[in-house]
Amino acid sequence: MEMLPDLGTRQLQAVLAVAEERSFVAAAARLRLSQPALTRVVQRVEDVLGVALFERSTRRVALTVAGREFVAVAERVLNDLRIAGRSLRELAEEQRGQVILACIMSVAAGPLPKLLAEWRATRPGVELHLREGVHGDVVEAVRSGVADLGVTYLEALPEGVAGEALGEARFRAVLPPGHPLAEAPRVSLAALAAEPLISFPAEARTRRLLDGAAAAAGVALRHAATVTQFATMLALVRAGIGIAIVPAGAVPAESGLVLRDLAPPGLKRAIGIVTLTGRELAPPAAGLRELLRGLMRQMQE
Repeated sequence: MEMLPDLGTRQLQAVLAVAEERSFVAAAARLRLSQPALTRVVQRVEDVLGVALFERSTRRVALTVAGREFVAVAERVLNDLRIAGRSLRELAEEQRGQVILACIMSVAAGPLPKLLAEWRATRPGVELHLREGVHGDVVEAVRSGVADLGVTYLEALPEGVAGEALGEARFRAVLPPGHPLAEAPRVSLAALAAEPLISFPAEARTRRLLDGAAAAAGVALRHAATVTQFATMLALVRAGIGIAIVPAGAVPAESGLVLRDLAPPGLKRAIGIVTLTGRELAPPAAGLRELLRGLMRQMQE
């Protein structure tokens, strides 16, 4: 096995300083070393490598061909060490603290728990607070500074709240097993008009989106039951009280319910991460944001 040169960062920095300053005197002052001490360090490097790195004269110091090659390598090594050190510090800082995440209920009830479990497994010292709510609740939690960041729809964000688009949430029909509409691959709004719907309150953005699409299609929907929680909505669907229209990803795979796409043009909403404009996230929250950026890929699979 070929032996590696026994050189440390102090020696690499010494060579780089001389190369950049083109002077042992200036380099010594920069490194806060005496000139004889710096000369010994550079000579040690040359002895280890077995080549001369500098051409010295009474008037100037110049790199040799071997010196230019070594300086390029030394710069890469030191830069890689700086990057590694910074990454390790950031990782250590992510292991403690607190993160408050506000999230719309469809995401909180769907793909989010699995992602948070993976995140928490490597950050057991971080305290997580999850605030579930409708779109308005999420935006207000971020705007007021209560939450570090949020996951919600991106329409009509107030001033001071920045949105980062992740993708689009497509809506699907949720039916109990054996329902006649489950036999078709898609469900139209016209077909929904004859069915009792389990819906959110009239003031909810999701409800307004659904009613607006139905009105545009000349269809009147029948909201037979109104709820405020996704869990309740799915329980009522399971009980056979009606069907529901929810964002893709909101229904767990093990729910036992049937999901069908809506017939074109369908329904969809832009979704993403929201943060307070100008607010720098603490390392734990910044780390969670990186994972959340992959959330929509899971929701749209």
